[in-house]
Amino acid sequence: MLNIPANAQGTDAAGSLFTMCLIVIALNQHPDWPLLLVANRDEFHSRPTQALGFWPDAPIIAGRDLQAGGTWMGLSRNGRFAAVTNYRDGRERQLGGASRGQLVTDFLLSASPAERYRPPEEVTTGYNLIRGDRDGLFYSGNRGGRLERLGSGIHTLSNALLTSEWPKTRRARQAMQQTLSDPSLDAVQLLEVLNDDTPAKDDQLPDTGIPQEKERLLSSCLIRSGNYGTRATTVLMQARNGLTRIVERRFDRSGPRGQSDFTLWLSPLGV
Repeated sequence: MLNIPANAQGTDAAGSLFTMCLIVIALNQHPDWPLLLVANRDEFHSRPTQALGFWPDAPIIAGRDLQAGGTWMGLSRNGRFAAVTNYRDGRERQLGGASRGQLVTDFLLSASPAERYRPPEEVTTGYNLIRGDRDGLFYSGNRGGRLERLGSGIHTLSNALLTSEWPKTRRARQAMQQTLSDPSLDAVQLLEVLNDDTPAKDDQLPDTGIPQEKERLLSSCLIRSGNYGTRATTVLMQARNGLTRIVERRFDRSGPRGQSDFTLWLSPLGV
């Protein structure tokens, strides 16, 4: 198995270059669940992490990065949502700055409307941020990702822009479309949407400025390697009345190693 050094080109003091690599969102594509989301968080296995749960010191339900203190995806008790991916550019080396996980917690704890929210300037590494409240879901990034409201349909985001098509985003969209065709849709099925470790063909790989061997490893929806890979798959389902289910399946080097499952009532996100 390929190992990615913890100090690989493009990593920084604030966190790995490769954090939270793939999100697929279906808006208004299912009669019972207008909001459906599946996301894979990719990270070094050695990075300490707290499982999905309610935070004792903040009105947040999320996993937690115990190294930098933030999170890659979460909900607040008052019905706000956010998720972050990195923008991968191996040609750019930028040390220091705040962790991208701060973006999620900052939005969840703020009162700023999602459309007008301004991310902290201390986060200087490349990122994409999806955030939402009762007025809708919005995307923006600091490497050319213009502010955009997500409309009805299936949206995918990896480590480029929302408009970028990679082999893994195409696979994610196709898998979500197939899953949505089942009228008895449930979280168990959604957990399998991104459970695909097939790498892209070399002639389809994106060029993000990292060696081709690493590009190939990172091209699958589910990533496996000796010291780095998919650490969690998270499913979010929300009904129009605010009934919300969030499930996290966790992985280590050997495979699945635990699962958390919460059902709660929240102010519904505007979709």
